Amino acid sequence: MEKLIITIAPTGSLPTKKMTPHVPITPEEIVRTAVACEAAGAGVIHIHARNPVDESPSTDFTVFEEIHEGIKAKTRLITQISTGGRAGMGYEARNERLRLKPEMASLTTGSVNFPGSVYANSPQLIEALAADMKRLAIKPEMEIFDISMVYNAIALVSKGLAVPPLHFDFVMGLKGAIPATIENLVHLKNAIPSDATWTVAGIGPAQLPMAAHAILMGGHVRVGLEDNIYFSKGELATNEHLVERVVTLAGILGREIATPDEARKILHL
Repeated sequence: MEKLIITIAPTGSLPTKKMTPHVPITPEEIVRTAVACEAAGAGVIHIHARNPVDESPSTDFTVFEEIHEGIKAKTRLITQISTGGRAGMGYEARNERLRLKPEMASLTTGSVNFPGSVYANSPQLIEALAADMKRLAIKPEMEIFDISMVYNAIALVSKGLAVPPLHFDFVMGLKGAIPATIENLVHLKNAIPSDATWTVAGIGPAQLPMAAHAILMGGHVRVGLEDNIYFSKGELATNEHLVERVVTLAGILGREIATPDEARKILHL
């Protein structure tokens, strides 16, 4: 079985210092977190930018640049920039950061109901972002919130907008999206091409059980305060402790951890 790639998603768009003092907001905090999480066992970091003043999601290119360049300077982590739309839904608000040419970027291949809002990703937007990533030699991580998005991602290959082998991230347990069950994870895994790689991101209390299933099934794992701010019920987590827990669990289950450079080979970067 391949070594396990751990992705850390330290910040996201929603957690605030009021919710947890451990969430990194400023570029300096995010870079420090990256260093700590690499030491703990992470191979990939999923990057969001935040407004340091009010902690709101940011599309500011200079903030993304400071985070990206800081992580590159101080770690070997694979940088994966989010093109998510909470900070700005339009194409221009989401593609500018790709000029940084990260090794990877997220690409959500469909629309989904978030609690209280619609996360809209039109076919035209998806194809435009996919074309940008291909042109800039950025590997997309196909963000999958439901089974139909798997087939939308595969269709990008036939349109010449993505290059196999593909990489998928199954986001499970979010209200309005696919529930976090072992049956659904098996279904998603069986729907992707045989040469594809995959990661699972369990939301909230689903993070730990989904991680365990992925370790046993040969997939990879995403953890972090973007998806879950608790270590256990009522106990706030830190990003590095969430990584350490997966490393411990993988050791118990007999799965070795991939270094960032080993992750590059597994992901065909």
